[in-house]
Amino acid sequence: MKTNHIDIITLGCSKNLVDSEKLMRQLVANGYTIAHDPEVPNGDITVINTCGFIGDAKEESINMILSFVEAKKQKKLKKLFVMGCLSERYREELQKEIPEVDKFYGKFDWKALVTDLGKSWYASLEFERSLSTPPHYAYVKISEGCNRTCSYCSIPLITGKYISRPIEEIEEEIRLLIANGVKEFQFIAQDLTYYGLDLYKTMKLPELVERISDIPGVEWIRLHYAYPAHFPYDLLRVMRERENVCNYLDIALQHISDNQLKMMRRNITKQETIDLIKRFHDEVPDIHLRTTMMVGHPNETEKDFEELLDFVRETRFERLGCFPYSHEDDTYNDKHYTDNIPVDVKQERVEKLMSLQEEIALSINEQKIGQTLKIIIDREDPDYYIGRTEFDSPEVDGEVLIGKDKKLTVGEFYKVKITGAMPFDLEGKIPDLRF
Repeated sequence: MKTNHIDIITLGCSKNLVDSEKLMRQLVANGYTIAHDPEVPNGDITVINTCGFIGDAKEESINMILSFVEAKKQKKLKKLFVMGCLSERYREELQKEIPEVDKFYGKFDWKALVTDLGKSWYASLEFERSLSTPPHYAYVKISEGCNRTCSYCSIPLITGKYISRPIEEIEEEIRLLIANGVKEFQFIAQDLTYYGLDLYKTMKLPELVERISDIPGVEWIRLHYAYPAHFPYDLLRVMRERENVCNYLDIALQHISDNQLKMMRRNITKQETIDLIKRFHDEVPDIHLRTTMMVGHPNETEKDFEELLDFVRETRFERLGCFPYSHEDDTYNDKHYTDNIPVDVKQERVEKLMSLQEEIALSINEQKIGQTLKIIIDREDPDYYIGRTEFDSPEVDGEVLIGKDKKLTVGEFYKVKITGAMPFDLEGKIPDLRF
């Protein structure tokens, strides 16, 4: 067991990852060595950053805590701390149920962890992070919280009201990341489109993206988690005009049936959704959309689901994920509806929708054969270099497998000719020099 070593485990979304990276930077500044997501405990302290979004995520977080409690019982570590969304929401219950954890911290009070260790929190390092990602890309959290009132969602209960970060603060963080070799920036928020309304009284996402795209060294900006209602359309102009703003948008639509959209309190109709997607394609012809659909929401009928299948079949999303509805404590649904769709029906609907999407994704990928695309190389495997196009976000989207007939450098951009297609990945070769 290494002394003065802390293991950090991050569960859930990339927003949690940013929190872990900020904590790691502070701990390193205080003289600790850090391992992120180790398979077994390395040191005498472990910090678990939990997710509390839906049932499966909560279960994963609990299981992870219990596995490290067991390691603590076996004297494989001395201290176990838990932070993040699950402990923000269920701290009292967790303290009673798992007393072996030395201390629980919430989503926003984990700075106290550093001082509880007898160390200093350095305000001068506020925007610095110890990246857990490959050094050429990073996630940039532009806000906290959410002001939407979707019927099924517990996130506003965990994170509170929307708080935008000032544009100047985000610019400072980007410049620091560039100085450390980062080229690709994944903008993340629970709701990107709301950005600026609380702070500037107007939607500022287009201006933010435009200003960041002006900073030398910003090669790619990619946008995650837009909300469909009241979309700031000037963003499409920025996307069209700026080469370093990826033609990619992650926008969770959840459903298309008016019946379901109304029950979900999504503030948008089927026709408005169709018009929104048409405008995306009209203004940014090469745009790739990533969306998420939810099936098995209370009162979802077979007709609602068939309507969703037809919509996905006609729209042909480049990227699509699907998850079964999870009934969450204290949400609007918890107070007004019962979880009345059987688990097996939910799962059957997930499988049917994802089977359809696999066919669509393969067809779209096959159309890329013969094209030459700009690729960033993420890593090297024994048989391939693994890269991504501007249409692919790390971890969630497909990759490009490139033969090793030429020596490539991880973190660099290259022109790659696409030679083969699978449902979620592409194959390619280097026809020429790097970009």
